[in-house]
Amino acid sequence: MKYGRKGLLLELPDDMDVSVIRGRKMPLLRDPMGEVRSALSRPTGCGTLAEQARGCGSACILVCDITRPVPNHVVLPVLIETLIDAGLRPDSITILVATGLHRPNEGEELRELIGSERVLETVKVVNHFARNDDDHLFLGATSGGLPVSLDRRFVAADLRIVVGLVEPHFMAGYSGGRKVILPGIAHRDTIRALHSARLLTRDNVANCRLVGNPVHEEQMRAMGMIGKCFAVNTVIDENRDLSFVNFGDLGESHTAAVEFAQPYFEVPLDHRFNTVVTSGAGHPLDQNYYQTVKGMVAVLGMIGPESDIFIVSECSDGLGSREYGGAQARLISMGVDRFLEDALMREYAAVDEWETVMQTKAMRTAKIHLFSECLKPEEKRLTGVRVVDSLVPAIKECVERKEDRRVAVIPGGPYIIPVCRS
Repeated sequence: MKYGRKGLLLELPDDMDVSVIRGRKMPLLRDPMGEVRSALSRPTGCGTLAEQARGCGSACILVCDITRPVPNHVVLPVLIETLIDAGLRPDSITILVATGLHRPNEGEELRELIGSERVLETVKVVNHFARNDDDHLFLGATSGGLPVSLDRRFVAADLRIVVGLVEPHFMAGYSGGRKVILPGIAHRDTIRALHSARLLTRDNVANCRLVGNPVHEEQMRAMGMIGKCFAVNTVIDENRDLSFVNFGDLGESHTAAVEFAQPYFEVPLDHRFNTVVTSGAGHPLDQNYYQTVKGMVAVLGMIGPESDIFIVSECSDGLGSREYGGAQARLISMGVDRFLEDALMREYAAVDEWETVMQTKAMRTAKIHLFSECLKPEEKRLTGVRVVDSLVPAIKECVERKEDRRVAVIPGGPYIIPVCRS
């Protein structure tokens, strides 16, 4: 199972009918850096990066924070080299870490994130802080009523580029592209509005769904308020190796990357399962319980009513933010229905309560069991799910109770989206 940095060995009894569910094997790029160079010179929906950079006095490049395994070590050196060759001074290029409302990435963690000492020594690398009002520029409201305030360092740059990872996302359908901007570098209140329970509980807010997804639609409306933006989109396999990269117009290039990725991430099944074992996707995604919720929601398309979901997640950084702990405490004290009623009353979500809202989608369908070796006792209580110390006996007890020996195992967690045809 994907678990922390080292993985977790899961040995189930021979008398269980186990189905291991993985995505299709992705093709790998033999020369990743060469493919990045090729992508920058063969764009989708725009001119080459060198052509876009000519005459620009400044450039701002967005990268995801440490919770996303984007192959920055492959992309950024080529990207920076191309910009400098096109005439931009190194001191005019800024890499902005799109933290959203997550904590900043600093020190050794920033080195791991960027993946290149040369890049760190050549250009400025800074974090986005959603709570710093003066860092943001208000652009207006979308036709859907979303107030859009974004980091002015990106908005004011002559050349705006995002580097993203395209993979399933349980709110936006797919990550990457527009999501690196919103919520990546949005003001706290813009993030709270985009993540309100009123929006997240609407139809089509789901993994791998873009058409009719209100979160995606609001993001794209906001993109129209910024001006021209470009994207480097990447797709990686379960071993974090690069399978696809392209460059181009923010919207068009992202659509092309999703079209490539979709057959590898979505797995059709002929029947549903009552017992599922999945993961939080391992490092870096399973560093906290906040991110673990994605693994629970990812399996909802393959389970029946009153199913059991077992999820393994290291949670080396604990539960998540203090605000998220508060939302989880409200869930436990109020129960699912009252918690949702309270959340639906707010136009602006309480910070990080959106992950709790998404957890209720899984809780309404299944009983959740968590195996995690790093959570403290109080943190375990705040998960709102059953925490098991011994995984295999808990799975065995569940199977025997149901008299259904079929068990689905998804080692990759939320990077695989199983969907039952029936």
